[in-house]
Amino acid sequence: MNKDLSQFNDAAEILKILAHPVRLCIVKGLIENGGCNVSHMQECLGIPQSTVSQHLQKLKSAGIIRGMRNGLEIRYKVSNKKIAALLNTLFSED
Repeated sequence: MNKDLSQFNDAAEILKILAHPVRLCIVKGLIENGGCNVSHMQECLGIPQSTVSQHLQKLKSAGIIRGMRNGLEIRYKVSNKKIAALLNTLFSED
C-alpha cells in the first residue's frame, strides 16, 4: 500500500463537495435531465433560489458542473464524466 496520501487529495475534495444531500440531489437531477436552470431546481427541491445558487457555486468551483448562458438563462450540466459514472453506480438498482 502506498503511504503517500497526497494522490488522494483531489478525490477526497470532490467527495466532500458531493457529501451534502442537496448537492448530491442537484448533480443526480442534472445527470437524469441532461441539465436545467436554477428555477427548475428550486421548484424540484423546494428550497430558496439563493440556497440553490450557493450549492451550484460550490459544485462549479470543484469542476463538477458548468453553466451555459442562453440569453438571461443559465443552464447547468454535469461536466465531469467520472462524477456522472460515480453517481450512476451509487444510485443503480442492484
